[in-house]
Amino acid sequence: MNLINLSIVDVRHGLQTKQFSSAEYVSALIEEAGRRSALNCFVNLDTARLLREARLFDDQPKAGPLAGIPIAFKDNIDVRGVATTAGTRKLRANFAAKHAPVASKLFDAGALFFGKLSMHELALGITSNNGWLGPCRHPLDLGLSPGGSSGGNSAALAAGLVPGAIGTDTGGSIRLPAALCGVVGLRPTAGRYPQAGIVPISHTRDTAGPMARCVEDVALLDAVVTGDHAHEAVELSGLRLGLLRHATWERLERDVQKVCEEALDVLRKAGVILVEVTVENLEPLNAAIGFPVVLYELIRDLPAYLRSRGSALTIQSVIDEIRSPDVAQIMRLAMDNPVPETAYADALTARLKLKEAYRQCFRAHRLDAIILPTSPMTARPIGADETVELEGEQVPTFATFIRHTDYASNAGLPGISLPAGLVEAGLPVGLELDGPEGSDRRLLAIAAAIERVMPSVRLAP
Repeated sequence: MNLINLSIVDVRHGLQTKQFSSAEYVSALIEEAGRRSALNCFVNLDTARLLREARLFDDQPKAGPLAGIPIAFKDNIDVRGVATTAGTRKLRANFAAKHAPVASKLFDAGALFFGKLSMHELALGITSNNGWLGPCRHPLDLGLSPGGSSGGNSAALAAGLVPGAIGTDTGGSIRLPAALCGVVGLRPTAGRYPQAGIVPISHTRDTAGPMARCVEDVALLDAVVTGDHAHEAVELSGLRLGLLRHATWERLERDVQKVCEEALDVLRKAGVILVEVTVENLEPLNAAIGFPVVLYELIRDLPAYLRSRGSALTIQSVIDEIRSPDVAQIMRLAMDNPVPETAYADALTARLKLKEAYRQCFRAHRLDAIILPTSPMTARPIGADETVELEGEQVPTFATFIRHTDYASNAGLPGISLPAGLVEAGLPVGLELDGPEGSDRRLLAIAAAIERVMPSVRLAP
């Protein structure tokens, strides 16, 4: 049996029916990780420890929805005894005394620790071109970025190196790399996942979230972390999905537009009702929230995190050793041009208005979710950190990639990206669903129903 690319649910069934052992499964993943080492996915991969844990499980099987199954973590999430570097050199000795709660939930369910995954430095970017650790690379083309900041997660999943992983998302850092690599990623409703034990950017906007190769696996990981096992079967016929045409269906890469419009045609034929909608004052409210909130909270939340570790490190000492120019620029901006208290208060007020505008949109149109292309474009070359080409024009890399994901992030809404298909060049395209606040489990059910009618996306060889 080819064990690479099995879903978590399939691995669980295989272990329970003794089609293979945990050690056999883990060994196959380790071998594949070695074969695909050029992807530069892993910051920490202790194969000896992993095999010991797998053999211990085989000798003394334990119950649990993830029993004997390895899960990997983005390297800003604490795992006891392992350094949490957040991809930055100054934190290379930041060893965790205990698991982050989100990790504990998974280990309590029987999961094995597969390793720490590469990321954009301090999670402050979307390319995973890390100036200290080197770039993480796309499984389908080593010259391309897998997206970020959870780029190691998406690359490892797409390459078949891990069956599931936990990432973090502030403005798109789970959904974007999921879209670019053809996997599934959930940004939960803000505050739904515990944030302790995670290197922060912004307590208002940050959230951990699960990533896997199918919606069923993401739903399983979500249930384990939250304890919310609500499940419903969603019929596509009569489902109402909103289209924010001006905000999220224009200025797309031509091939992305084609794939996403074809996906809409599939949904129409399945009976989905597509409704063109607007969210009142979406653009000005979104612009008023993003950077003022992040830049204000970043220079407070990161030092608070360091103090909570009993660390003598200062934020300036961290900044002094940043190796990624784009990240250094953001940190200098935050420090040298601090956001005034009044501007921060105004941003939080705008956030409340944006949340209410979304509520009114969902309610007025009786929407189950809003549907949009996760990213306006497919994966771009490593090194294109400042600008990228979009339909013959050079556009800002960061702002363009997060153009669609930023809205739900600022409103604190749940959002999930799932594969919509491939462009002619063979690169994946993601389709995002954003749901009402707190609708995570129903959103997962909707995504599962849509996944069943979408074309299969070929993963990396």
